[in-house]
Parts: sequence; structure tokens; C-alpha cells
Amino acid sequence: MRLRNVKNKEDIMNNSNYLVKNYYDFKGNWKELFGNDNPIYIEIGMGKGKFIIENAKMYPDINFIGIEKYDSVIAKGLQKIPDGLNNLFMIRADALDIDEIFFREIDRVYLNFSDPWPKNRHHLRRLSSKIFLDKYENIFKNVEEIFMRTDNRDLYIYSLVSFSENGYKLKKISFDLHHDDMPLITTEYEDKFSKDGLPIYYVECIKDSVQNSK
Repeated sequence: MRLRNVKNKEDIMNNSNYLVKNYYDFKGNWKELFGNDNPIYIEIGMGKGKFIIENAKMYPDINFIGIEKYDSVIAKGLQKIPDGLNNLFMIRADALDIDEIFFREIDRVYLNFSDPWPKNRHHLRRLSSKIFLDKYENIFKNVEEIFMRTDNRDLYIYSLVSFSENGYKLKKISFDLHHDDMPLITTEYEDKFSKDGLPIYYVECIKDSVQNSK
């Protein structure tokens, strides 16, 4: 994917109240930033932000955090946030650092149209690989929930196997989301793929928290 540069991205990021720059300082205490004890849902690789912004608007009693590693992309997301939305923050970070940012406080993880890393030697870079699932173990508060959607069938099958092998129960599975009567807030990618007639693969999986099983 070729990223278009946003010329004033630094100004957008520096002047936004929704971008958390010192995110390491809130590890284990994100509820203090939000000012409440509401559940926290995160989207890893939020793209331009449509999905997480629309969710934050629809569900005011849930706190949302969007994570994106590219400046230009997150700048576009910041521009879309309406004034007065107090249950959403964004951070510019790499997914590899996820367990350095959160600790036992996340209720749900969204993985939407993640990089499929199609080459065999790159499979462990997938956000549904064991490397990342082990990291997620440290960030979930109680029950672990991962909701994933993708247009890549190989990534989808790989992820179903990975989730199952790592103790997750597959709650909902769809090989063609938009023909299974499952109304959901969409992403920018999703709108494009669906318009082109491509199937969207979807799974909701759940796992009892490690800390609760000890």
C-alpha cells in the first residue's frame, strides 16, 4: 500500500487533544486518562479511523483507543474526530510494543484488515500469530475478546487456526460478512472491498483470561 503524505501532519498531531504522545506513562492506568471505569476497546492498525470513531460515537459508555504506526495515516484519523468526543484517544505506535503500553486493562481487541504478510518467512509478523497473541495475554483485563475481519482468505484461515491453537473459542465465523446479515460499522478498506464485490472474512473469538485461571 502506498501511503500519501500529509504535508501538515506534524501540526495536526501536535495540536490534537486526541493524540496521546506519552502513552507509556499510562500503562496500567488508562482509566485515569478517560476518567471512568468503562470497558476499553482498542483497534490495532486503525487506518484512517472511520471504524473506531464511529464506534466511539455509537457507544459512549465504552472507551476506545486507536493505534496506528504511520504519521500520515493517523493525522487523517485525527482530523475526522468530532469535537466533544470524550471516549476516544489515538496513539502512534508499533503493535510490537502493545504490551509496553497496556497492562491488564483491555476488554476487546479489534484487528481490521491487518497486513497479511503473505510470505512464509514473515508469518510471525501477522497480528494473529502466537507472538502477538502472547503479548495480548498481558493486556487483557478479564475475558479476552478478539474481533477480526479481513479480505485475505489465507490470513483468515491462518488466524482461525492460530486462535484455536492458543485457547480461543471461535464464537462467530463468516466467510462473507456482508451477506450474513451481520450489521457492523465498516472500515474504509471494507467499503472499497465490498463495493468491488470481494468477500469479507470475519471472526469473533473469546478466551478466559490467564490471570483468572490461576
